[in-house]
Amino acid sequence: MTLPRGYRYSATFAGIRKQRKDDLALIVSDKPASAAAVFTQNRVQAAPVRIARFHLTQSRGQVSAVLINAGNANCSTRTGDRVALACCEAAARQLRVPVEQVFPASTGVIGVELDSGLIINALPDLIARLAPKRFADAAAAILTTDTVMKVAHEKIILRRSPARIAGMTKGSGMIQPNMATTLGFVMTDAAIAPSALSPILARAVKRTYNCISVDGDTSTNDSLLVLANGASGVQPNEKELPKFEEALTAVLESLAKQIVRDGEGARKLVTIEVSGASNDDAAIQMARAIANSPLVKTAIAGSDPNWGRILSAAGNSGVVFDPSKVDIHLQDVPVCLSGVAADFSEAEMKEKLDERDCSIRVTLHGRGTGCARFWTCDLTEKYIEINGSYRT
Repeated sequence: MTLPRGYRYSATFAGIRKQRKDDLALIVSDKPASAAAVFTQNRVQAAPVRIARFHLTQSRGQVSAVLINAGNANCSTRTGDRVALACCEAAARQLRVPVEQVFPASTGVIGVELDSGLIINALPDLIARLAPKRFADAAAAILTTDTVMKVAHEKIILRRSPARIAGMTKGSGMIQPNMATTLGFVMTDAAIAPSALSPILARAVKRTYNCISVDGDTSTNDSLLVLANGASGVQPNEKELPKFEEALTAVLESLAKQIVRDGEGARKLVTIEVSGASNDDAAIQMARAIANSPLVKTAIAGSDPNWGRILSAAGNSGVVFDPSKVDIHLQDVPVCLSGVAADFSEAEMKEKLDERDCSIRVTLHGRGTGCARFWTCDLTEKYIEINGSYRT
């Protein structure tokens, strides 16, 4: 992986988790980076989400450090804001940066008081071990119920010189970002002002993180941050910004799909495509309804080509369409044409649905050109087993 220039990373065990595993990560930009972020739309929001919003406003979109803890969400507690602020202040003092340029993030159990002393006492070691090559250590430290580390990168040529993008994310359950628990941090060494970075991120998120679902729940802590520190010396002009946006979207799509593939108890990644809707928003609405249907998800888990469940979920989505014109394909095989059963081999279809990557394609044949792509996973008994206990 080719990492962006001008960033250092670190991770350590602060004692937040029950098991001895790194639970504190730090990302530092050698100079203040332009920043853009999106956050959870859950009305219940964790303290670090509130503080991060406030700091971004106060700093006018400048971030020097990102401080992330895993094992405790710092949400719905009596001391949440005080803890988040105290940790930011301690990090700012030791890094010698303005406190409003420290971006906090937390993930883990909700409703348990977080001891700020654990984080503050771990900061000297965390900072001393900062290094450009410790990207993977930081990416591993932010995981909770995840079973694999999730990273992605892209390299693009801007003004005849390269710029790099690298991202890390976590999330396995409580996933339906509507900007899971989802945290994402993406770094680039391109020079882009916050005013330009924010709309780029908003559009990229709409096509990626906001098009995934594991269990239909939106976390209290969802945060996705993009940093651009300009260390490459490359500043995209107006004609090059779409190229950067395309690369950023590719990184976010890879990260988002990795989250779904690692969904709690999941065995299959399911790609849902809807076309022929009145507009893209309607297509996304229908795709999300299909993705969140327990009947559809369990059918996929059992390799059951029960297309009626898909059509029913589409009908419950609130999107206006003509059922008699709908075609449905599973694994590119037509199972429903013009709203009725197509001629297909159920045995062969079951075999195709045993694959780890499954596809559902719904064509509405309406007058509109709205289309969407959405990702989800199957729903297995393992999900229930995992969610019978607190996540750490």
